[in-house]
Amino acid sequence: MLKPIRLFGDPVLRTAAEPVTDFDLELRNLVRDLTETMLDAPGVGLAAPQIGVGLRVFTYHVDEDEPGHLINPVLKLDGEPEEDEEGCLSLPGLQFPTPRAPRAVATGFNMYGDPVTIEGTELLARCVQHETDHLDGVLFIDRLDRKQRKLAMKAIKEAEWSGYPVPSVKISPHSTQHIS
Repeated sequence: MLKPIRLFGDPVLRTAAEPVTDFDLELRNLVRDLTETMLDAPGVGLAAPQIGVGLRVFTYHVDEDEPGHLINPVLKLDGEPEEDEEGCLSLPGLQFPTPRAPRAVATGFNMYGDPVTIEGTELLARCVQHETDHLDGVLFIDRLDRKQRKLAMKAIKEAEWSGYPVPSVKISPHSTQHIS
């Protein structure tokens, strides 16, 4: 089901997401909703906080036949940061040169709890880093140098979507406590 994408200013975008502990039907529905919303937007990645769910889940679709997803990602980065234009579905229409490592290896799980490893360079590496940042409450504009961040904040204030009421934060239906 398509979900509204939360925009800059929504507190859920600045809140670290909780690890997934239940690999159940609700999680599979979340992955489906993220994927459908990402493809409809269209975007190359979408993190659960961007649709108001505070769980460590993201989807991606970068030069792949099928979209993918990753749950509870852990990143290993390689190489000196390189700048390239980057945007975000939560800051529509804005793009700025953002430094990112040129190579990333992300480990985590699929929606069934099976281990997954994503290795990527260029756009896939950038996407995985961007979406993992979302899970930590970090936006791409936080990675800009001072001059570019100032330009980004000016562009945000002038954006037609700026100042819309902030939607309420959805509380995750999943327990965030580890049960032994």
